Amino acid sequence: MNNYEMEEDFIPVFLIDGFLEAGKTQFLQFTMDQDYFQTDGKTLLLVCEEGENEYDEQLLKRSKTSVVYIDSLADMTPERLFELELLNNPERILIEWNGMWNLDKLRLPDSWRIYQQITIIDMSTFDLYSANMKPLLYSMVRDSELVICNRCDGIEDLSGYRRTLKAMCQRGEIVFEDSQGEIDEIADEDLPYDVSADVIKIKPEDYGIWYIDCMDRRDRYEGKVVEFTAMVLKSPEFPRNYFVPGRMAMTCCADDMTFLGFITKAREAKDLETKQWVTVRAKIAYEFWKDYDGEGPVLYAESVTSAQPIRDVVQF
Repeated sequence: MNNYEMEEDFIPVFLIDGFLEAGKTQFLQFTMDQDYFQTDGKTLLLVCEEGENEYDEQLLKRSKTSVVYIDSLADMTPERLFELELLNNPERILIEWNGMWNLDKLRLPDSWRIYQQITIIDMSTFDLYSANMKPLLYSMVRDSELVICNRCDGIEDLSGYRRTLKAMCQRGEIVFEDSQGEIDEIADEDLPYDVSADVIKIKPEDYGIWYIDCMDRRDRYEGKVVEFTAMVLKSPEFPRNYFVPGRMAMTCCADDMTFLGFITKAREAKDLETKQWVTVRAKIAYEFWKDYDGEGPVLYAESVTSAQPIRDVVQF
């Protein structure tokens, strides 16, 4: 967890989520015992589910941490949480979230601010939860700063899992761990297109794979020329001659549709209209762009021509 500085009027909240037995308690206990996470004031720890591991009483005492167990989402009201703030007078809040509660329903007091959100995933059960509880999974990882995927021993296709999670959590960091610690090298998957070609041609069914890989692998795409078909998005906020060609994607379910595209500079931009379909051939650069919160893919179009609409949405 990061060292933090916030306005004095707000209490920082560290939100740790994940499904049962993912390792949330273990992660929190390890963090609370680290020198970088020590603080002079009190800490309030809200535990929303009880797993096999219990918090060490000596650790709680050393870290001046009070634990409150919350059994129902109905008790996680701003009014109840503010009462706990008054009773405990904490300098910061830790929340061990119940993975069976929809995180979209979390409401905090006005004086609380989520400073950092971390999701813990047990990869040995990921397929089960992804297939049966994808909306809950999506609500947890969507805004996470860090997703820690543990228990990866014996899993071969980590690149596929990374792509799936990156589609849900585009701005967060995805980390994989096995029994030896963090996995530094993840074998590249066989991509369905030739990245060594003079022009990398992206088929409609491969758009999602390319989009996520392009976000994640600057070393693979910088300076390359790509060609794909997409829908036009324009905005008065874009600089002159810029637009976004993209596709609608279903990252979770039909209610969670996202437009995936990269900012593109093209001489044809002034003549394009939103929702128009085009085929774009462009060179890929990586530059600062405010919507990326840093550097990301920026395309420089060599040509933009009209195209037939693609009816299917991108799925992961």
